[in-house]
Amino acid sequence: MAGTETHYTLARAEFDKPVKLLIVVAPYYKDIADNLVAGAVAEIEAAGGTYEICEVPGALEVPTAISIADRSSNFDGYVALGCVIRGETTHYDTVCNDSSRAIQLMGLQGLCIGNGILTVENRPQAEVRADTGAMNKGGGAAAAALHLIALTRKWGAQTKGVGFKAPLEEIQIASSSNGSRSA
Repeated sequence: MAGTETHYTLARAEFDKPVKLLIVVAPYYKDIADNLVAGAVAEIEAAGGTYEICEVPGALEVPTAISIADRSSNFDGYVALGCVIRGETTHYDTVCNDSSRAIQLMGLQGLCIGNGILTVENRPQAEVRADTGAMNKGGGAAAAALHLIALTRKWGAQTKGVGFKAPLEEIQIASSSNGSRSA
């Protein structure tokens, strides 16, 4: 059983400026969702962050809500929470794959998202993963978002030429000297 394995966990992300996250949760399985949220909230508060919570109907709506919030609000990162339990139809596969793919694509575009949407075979698997005293996947998703925010702040502040990127002032000097000839 996965609950008996031990895994390495990174040290908690630290911040010198305030950090604000949006927790987007699909409370279809309310008790499981509540445990996921409790874990996420505890992790965000332990890192000194603030948060808002947004509920959506299901796991497929989680990425859409994150996308809307990113266009309209000032959050540093996002925590995606919910639970999909395999049923009798292929709808499970669609929900799992599409919600995960949408979150991954937004992450590749630069959003800091911790994905805590559980995809499980049965309710007992979901319960142990959501339990804050067991696997605490809600806390893990918040920790992932916080680590991505920390990386974004660390690397996003660099303005000097790194690797193959020329410093901005070199680009401006080159463009002004090439296009400023008068007739």
